[in-house]
Amino acid sequence: MFNIKEELKKLPDKPGVYIMRDKDDNILYVGKAVVLKNRVRQYFMKNNKTERIKKMVSLIDHFEYIVTDSEAEALILECNLIKENRPKFNVLLKDDKTYPYIKIDIKSDYPGVYTTRKKINDGAKYFGPYANPGSAKEMVSFIRERFKIRQCKNFKSTKRACLNYHIKRCPAPCMGYISKEEYRKQIDEIIMLLEGKTDKIIKNIEIQIKEASDKQEYERAAELRDRKIAIERISQKQKVSNISENDIDVIGLYKNELAVCIEIFFVRNSKMVGREHYFFDELRDLENAEILSGFIKQYYINRESNFPNKIMLREKIEDEEVVAEWISKKAGRKVELKTPQKGEKLRFVEMAENNAKITLENKQKDKTEILEELKEKLSLDKLPEKIECFDISNISGSYMVAGMCVMENGIIKRNLSRRFKIKTVTGQDDVKCTEEVITRRIKHSLQGTSNGFGRLPDVIFADGGITQIRAIKKVVNSFNLNIPVFGMVKNDKHQTRALIKENREEIEISEKLLNLITNFQDEVHNVAIEYHKKLRDKDITKSALDKIDGIGEKKKLELLKHFKSVNKITEADIEELCKVKGINEKLAEKIKISLNN
Repeated sequence: MFNIKEELKKLPDKPGVYIMRDKDDNILYVGKAVVLKNRVRQYFMKNNKTERIKKMVSLIDHFEYIVTDSEAEALILECNLIKENRPKFNVLLKDDKTYPYIKIDIKSDYPGVYTTRKKINDGAKYFGPYANPGSAKEMVSFIRERFKIRQCKNFKSTKRACLNYHIKRCPAPCMGYISKEEYRKQIDEIIMLLEGKTDKIIKNIEIQIKEASDKQEYERAAELRDRKIAIERISQKQKVSNISENDIDVIGLYKNELAVCIEIFFVRNSKMVGREHYFFDELRDLENAEILSGFIKQYYINRESNFPNKIMLREKIEDEEVVAEWISKKAGRKVELKTPQKGEKLRFVEMAENNAKITLENKQKDKTEILEELKEKLSLDKLPEKIECFDISNISGSYMVAGMCVMENGIIKRNLSRRFKIKTVTGQDDVKCTEEVITRRIKHSLQGTSNGFGRLPDVIFADGGITQIRAIKKVVNSFNLNIPVFGMVKNDKHQTRALIKENREEIEISEKLLNLITNFQDEVHNVAIEYHKKLRDKDITKSALDKIDGIGEKKKLELLKHFKSVNKITEADIEELCKVKGINEKLAEKIKISLNN
């Protein structure tokens, strides 16, 4: 049995990463420490901890740690573990968001320009990512309108030019009407445009206008003039007044009693080229510096290119030097973290903060409108401030589980998600499983042992149709409760189609509300599936490794840490197995024989 007081005494006086776990071995929090002994002990001292930390500590059943050679190594490991495990008490960025890039296939004789969400190592040039997909599409449309380049995705020679040539939107390289050299000049200008070097483009165009005029090619000169005007306009839209810095990311934070918003401005070549914003619902009681530290580490671990020279923010973060060193290593050049105190740089940080405030307030206004729409469409007596949805997951009646997700005030609260292992049902019977789960959930609130479930919901959504609605209503009615129940149904492509009533009537809702319901249904489905997979993998792990003579808990943990899964242990050869701490050749042979039988 893990004794926290005794284990705290064993902590080393070295840098590393610590991992807090609950009684079910779920990772609650991953942190980095310059000195593990000092940092981990702080959590269990009686001091002024925030409510969030108090809650986390109350759930800690045991912890583990990994010693590293330096603080920088600890930082990298911390970021990777957070990204891989997504602990509920860490600052987390959604990793399901993919932003578009603008791609130019420069290896082609006649490169094309188009948007893509996949960045691969294929020799092409990628620009972005663009936080606003519309901005990427708008830029590609602008390029295709103002530069005569091919618009077909796959270039090949042909005997007849397409419509784009006839409406003067393409020079028909497929027909040999433009040389590779002439076409490449346009591509070079487009690359300069996407890099923000508009001054250089304009000078080049002015030279071309003069050359065309001297040759009395007035139609060509007019086209170039229009292109110049359009580029000047787009350049003006990008400019940020009074900013002397060339390449900076500016981070602004705003929080209110409900949520936190972080806004990032991207300035390249003294021009604003884009922005992003992120929302966090469970970090309100953390200090701003702690939120920013967690955010910056998670954000820049995902960045592959386009690093700034400086990152500007209001608060000085605790581990600033090592974070700056780590980002610099990723960028391949020096990247500084700056906290300006006055002048234009401070005003720009304030501008980011003000935009974060506006963004958050607008989002919360949207959520209120969504709740009003739900109340009207579902004919409810009051705003549905708390909605819960449920999903059952199993494979042919084995490893039967359920997931529950919560939406409060129009926001999906991942930290309030709950998982159920089905206890009373044998065989595949989703109706009986649903009845068991809803009964257990309601009892938690009615019997005063909420276990984190809180009050009963205003509305319940079922992941499914009539059968699931009726199963839930049967239980709700048995407790003499008046909780409306609706179904979330999908189409043949497994996409959320609508909300439905018990009488099969579909409820017409706005696209914005449908998107929210889709995310809600996907979330509860993922919770159920992940729990199902965890139980299945745990069972497989138990039966596979625990039967091997000479493999105890410590060696099992070392094997799983090294190989990540039982399947990879099975595939490993004797030499690879011997690289794991505590595994000699004789034991490696036992593992191979046992796992391959």
